[in-house]
Amino acid sequence: MPVIALVSAVLVLALALALEQYVEGKYGIIGLLLLLTLGIKANSPGVSSTGAVLLALLVARPAL
Repeated sequence: MPVIALVSAVLVLALALALEQYVEGKYGIIGLLLLLTLGIKANSPGVSSTGAVLLALLVARPAL
């Protein structure tokens, strides 16, 4: 069971990084901020969480 959790965590991280690269490449940092803002305005926790995680990945990338 721990192996499944580890594989799942790695896949989620890879998907998040790929999505972050796509959004940043297509829309830039403004796209990430827009995703976060639209999620908050629409009262959608999924969209705002996605924007927040992608923004955190963008900011943390130089440290990684």
